[in-house]
Amino acid sequence: MAMNKLRIYVENSVIGGYFEKEFETPTKLLFEMFRKDIYIPVISQHVLAELCQGAPDYVINLLTTIKYEVYELTNTMDELKNRYMEQRIVSKRYEDDALHIAIATILKVDALVSWNFKHIVNLNKINLFNSVNIREGYKTPEIRTPQEVVIL
Repeated sequence: MAMNKLRIYVENSVIGGYFEKEFETPTKLLFEMFRKDIYIPVISQHVLAELCQGAPDYVINLLTTIKYEVYELTNTMDELKNRYMEQRIVSKRYEDDALHIAIATILKVDALVSWNFKHIVNLNKINLFNSVNIREGYKTPEIRTPQEVVIL
């Protein structure tokens, strides 16, 4: 029986991580898995907007090397992000990080990948995001580093 391919939401730190010595090996492996159609990359207009706010062209152009699903932001995503903000999971300054979690949750992806250890791939934050998701009736996406996704 064929397994469904996992849909992986790619947060901006992963796209930039492709070009950073510390993160490049697992990130490049993940992008190779996308190119080989092992996983389905998912991004949002929010990812694209963040990239356009100052990422170098070579980082933006990395997305042209993969086929990905792209989604518009919805009111539901914004409302879920607001539930996170009401719980003060992250400060107002890091509201964009909460929005990534909300988008991944609403899109029902299998996992969100990030190199953001402060606000996203952080066990305490994950538990807080998950508690809001459960209370609001949503399935919780796995929140992982690319390293954890490529070694599965």
